[in-house]
Amino acid sequence: MKSFKTVTKLAVVGGAVVWLAQAALAGVPLNNLEGVGGVAFNPLAYVSGQNADTSSTNALSDVISKPQFGIWDVRLGKADVDWSALGASFTVLNRVELSYGYETIAIGDFFKGGPLQPIHKENVGAKVSLIPENWGGYAFVPAVSVGGIWKYTDKVIVGPHDQSVDYYAVATKLVTQTPLPLLLSAGALSSQEQVTGAAGFDSQRKVTGFANADVILPLSIAVGIEYKQGEKYSDFQNANYWDAHLAWLANKNLTLVAAYVNTGDYKVGDVKPFGLGEGVVLSAQYAF
Repeated sequence: MKSFKTVTKLAVVGGAVVWLAQAALAGVPLNNLEGVGGVAFNPLAYVSGQNADTSSTNALSDVISKPQFGIWDVRLGKADVDWSALGASFTVLNRVELSYGYETIAIGDFFKGGPLQPIHKENVGAKVSLIPENWGGYAFVPAVSVGGIWKYTDKVIVGPHDQSVDYYAVATKLVTQTPLPLLLSAGALSSQEQVTGAAGFDSQRKVTGFANADVILPLSIAVGIEYKQGEKYSDFQNANYWDAHLAWLANKNLTLVAAYVNTGDYKVGDVKPFGLGEGVVLSAQYAF
């Protein structure tokens, strides 16, 4: 009887892990802070949305995925920053992801000069899946995508420009041969952003790297880390960003995220690189 219970528990846990792995292969469950299918800062190579509903009589459902939405709240206590974001995305022909993100950055005490009016930032993104995961039946082939994000901020605090376009390439692989599934992702970003564009955009363009790693645990939980390299211009230097996060896939539609984030040291004065300190991140994501 005891061995039967043990086998039953292992079967339930194993089934949960397999379900999570299949869910990850179906598409990315999150919209990042800029609305793109990814984690908090970085895009993933997977396109967003569920697969097209081929059982529907609506012709559009054969080519356009169901939409997904995400909300984020980032609290950076030392810099007195409340950073919130709303994002939405969907995918066409299971290949082209289109996204929109709207961010509001409330700064209570910028350089000790008193509170500023909230900054509003818009992001319009497009991602193209070039190589699907396990293409050609080869289990070692990652998903590979390229994309672009047009960004606009209504207040230029540092940079000389109020808008620019980011370009990126990213590869993502769900490794299922390990005891627990691993989701690994890395890419390169070409950008002019200053503080992700919230503070404006530089006249120079730099290429930086980013990466993510997540372990998919039983009970619909994923634990991971994220890294985003900061651009270093001659007149402004972004700090490196990183976070440690915990995601709970409550069901096939809803995902909840909690994270600790570090955006570099926050100090008053001419500090290089510029950071906004550390804080807490909360997010809720819903995919139809």
